[in-house]
Amino acid sequence: MEEHENLYEKIREILGGTPGNMKILEQKIDIDLQMEYYDCSMRVREERSDEWALEHMQYLPEPGYSVDVKKEILARMASIESVECFRAIEAYMKLTKEPLLSWAILALNESRMLLESKIMDENQVFISTGLGGKDEKLRYFVVLMSRTKVNLTSSQKMVIKNEFEFILKKFDAVMEEANYSGYLATILLLLPMNHSLKSVFKEAIAECNRYGNFLNDDFIVTNVRILSFGEIEDFLERRDKLD
Repeated sequence: MEEHENLYEKIREILGGTPGNMKILEQKIDIDLQMEYYDCSMRVREERSDEWALEHMQYLPEPGYSVDVKKEILARMASIESVECFRAIEAYMKLTKEPLLSWAILALNESRMLLESKIMDENQVFISTGLGGKDEKLRYFVVLMSRTKVNLTSSQKMVIKNEFEFILKKFDAVMEEANYSGYLATILLLLPMNHSLKSVFKEAIAECNRYGNFLNDDFIVTNVRILSFGEIEDFLERRDKLD
């Protein structure tokens, strides 16, 4: 991540101006499932059949239809600029559970975007990550490490919590969760897209290090999924072997 990386500015650059109306997927949805949905969505758009979608949407609640068939129905319904389809997907989403709930959420968002684009006559930008977000904030999972791989003390944990909350608040960011294990600390946060995560975290780490220079300047960040401490340690061990 470049120091001045700013997702909002990158979107503006790609679109050639200020994005009309940005929406962020709020729910945490597995990124592989999202890719499967978007592949399906592109396919059904190429072979669009409004009649098929309207005819088959009545079968969504029926237990006799397979998950794959219902995925197809939802994706085809979402490809139509239809309030009827939007309401039907919305109603089904309230009734179903996984593995179709996440798929229905993606279909509902696509349907909403189509309708809003038509009504507002304005480009709609939809941003989705594995960890989701809220309003114009994206959710990130960040891993901090003590500088010498010595277990964090209770006072150091308190410093991390207090200083990160203070710095994040300056940038209208929200720390949702902080966890600790040995020499590792993880933070789950929401950050507005118009701020560089690297710049924010460098400032927060510098503030923590005023109290003993105990944190490594490097950190790990992802917006794909939350990692367990075991996964983090395995990753760091593999990385150290490659260095």
